Amino acid sequence: MISEAELRALSFEDAPQMVCEVPGPKVAALMEESRKYEALTRGGGGFPVILEHGKGATVKDADGNLYIDMAAGVAVNAVGRGHPKILEAIRRQSGVIMHTTDITNPKRIQLAKRVSEVMPEGLRGNCHTTLFQAGSDAVETAIKFSRRYTGCSQIIAFQGAYHGVWCGTAALTTGYNYRHGWGPLIPGVQHLPYAYCYRCPFNMTYPACDVQCGKYVDYVLNTPYTAADDVAAVIVEAQQGEGGYVAPPPEFFQLIKAACEKYGCLYVADEVQAGAGRTGKMWAVEHTGVKPDMLTWGKGMGGDLPMAGLTFRADIEAGLAEGSQPSTFAGNALGCEVCLTNIDLIQDPEMDLMGRATRLGEEIRGILTEAMKTVKAIGDVRGRGLMIGCEVVADQKTKQPPEPGVCGEIAMKLLNKGIIITPCGRYGNVFRFMPPLTIPRDYALKATEIMIDVLKEY
Repeated sequence: MISEAELRALSFEDAPQMVCEVPGPKVAALMEESRKYEALTRGGGGFPVILEHGKGATVKDADGNLYIDMAAGVAVNAVGRGHPKILEAIRRQSGVIMHTTDITNPKRIQLAKRVSEVMPEGLRGNCHTTLFQAGSDAVETAIKFSRRYTGCSQIIAFQGAYHGVWCGTAALTTGYNYRHGWGPLIPGVQHLPYAYCYRCPFNMTYPACDVQCGKYVDYVLNTPYTAADDVAAVIVEAQQGEGGYVAPPPEFFQLIKAACEKYGCLYVADEVQAGAGRTGKMWAVEHTGVKPDMLTWGKGMGGDLPMAGLTFRADIEAGLAEGSQPSTFAGNALGCEVCLTNIDLIQDPEMDLMGRATRLGEEIRGILTEAMKTVKAIGDVRGRGLMIGCEVVADQKTKQPPEPGVCGEIAMKLLNKGIIITPCGRYGNVFRFMPPLTIPRDYALKATEIMIDVLKEY
């Protein structure tokens, strides 16, 4: 296993170090210039940090503030920023060929083969892959391919879901800002309750609940007069991302898969945020025992360069018209080489990054769970590997979320202590621990302790 000394060498030393309050003068000036020219519809437009230099699990802003990065670019930099082997791959491939138009290239073929080798059971060795730049592209294509293969049009998604922000994917996503005022989005989408055990929509408790939320999916799909009469696919995150880092019991997914098979629709696993080793396995769906028919991936697979894909059962390919889903920049040879290198690093048995994510994640969850006894602002701690959600509440007994603005204050206090950690969740009150898999243990534990200290004030 890779040593802590080797991991420390991948990051800046002595993080965190703050030289000024956030935002500093240089960052403030850059933010003002950004507002003049960049559209504020992008994510993070109001985030008062502009990163200038990244190394491993640490980043510096334009003012020289040094942070421990517990966000990893929203779970993108799985092996850290600027990993030496990634930089070597970029130098090597950029001198050969990068863009090849929307035709294949040797690296693209190599990547599709490698992806097949690391897919979960059910797809491994029996799949085709189409490549894109972003997860939204992959999910949008999953909608199209599901409809084409089944001859049906409806899609089942879940409350709390995030699957992207295009016209099709936004219809699957339930966040207010991504939907409100943008309609009409694509028709034929139903949203069912997700297994959010901490805030059960059925007001029940697991396991005594007998996983009623999973059984409800079967009810909707396989009972008359539920309006689910033309379903092409059920798309589900094995651990919800933007919805609050919610990690349901495996039975939830097993019941969904059984309902899909009974109905005759496809099971689409969205692994854009939860995949690439983040939960301690290559794919979060591997914790569930379910064999997906399609799987969308992105973020951590590309890391420092954009790369995403849709991988689906080989037999689905036969029903797709050749040339029906072009994408000019998809499968750029440089991005493919970087993605291949990321996969090799994540899968490297000597580095054991996934096993380490499991062990370090258990340690962080244990510390946060123990802190709940005295830090009353912590309502729930959940997740797998280095995909951990810490839900902040105003009252542990009632689970009442904090007043609006409180979690923004917490995030700012953390920034000023040198910790980048971003909230998510239905109430914006879940702080997600999603650092690079290469984060040094002492940095991860230091960030956790600082988080606890800040929450003590609330």
